[in-house]
Amino acid sequence: MDAAAEREPRGMAGQLAVMTAILATVGAMFSYMAGATQADAGIFKNDAAIRKTEASNQWNFYQAKSNKQNLSELGMQLVDAARRPLFEAEAKRYAAEEAEIKLAAEKLEKESTEFDEMSEAKLHQHHRWAQATTALQIAIAMAAIALLTKRRWLEKAVFVMSGLGLVVGALAYFHV
Repeated sequence: MDAAAEREPRGMAGQLAVMTAILATVGAMFSYMAGATQADAGIFKNDAAIRKTEASNQWNFYQAKSNKQNLSELGMQLVDAARRPLFEAEAKRYAAEEAEIKLAAEKLEKESTEFDEMSEAKLHQHHRWAQATTALQIAIAMAAIALLTKRRWLEKAVFVMSGLGLVVGALAYFHV
């Protein structure tokens, strides 16, 4: 056996060992980012739910004020002229309070929608990080098989799969 053929497996083994160490390190970073973006998505979704609940409370409060305004307007119709100004003032006050409550409820609904959108974006990014991590894990497994079988084509497949994982990781990083 000539010296070049004898060195080849060791060269392949060394190359795959270094590649596996790099893939494991990058994969750990990708995995961390997947977890972090998943946590962010959950926090944003929770914030959206809190605001949606408070908006619902505001709409219930709005309805109560509306009912009181309706009763005041009915009172204006049922009482004598001397007591009408009292009911008229009450109806105007309730109408003004309704307007303030409506603005607050609409603001909370808008904030809820914004948090939902941020959550969706973070969840999409989380899936990209998870896909990238999975591709790198597959590349590491392929490297182990390549070391055991000494198949050159499998070594090349490790580099292809690693490249795929890095591209998807870049997509996650740039929010694509």
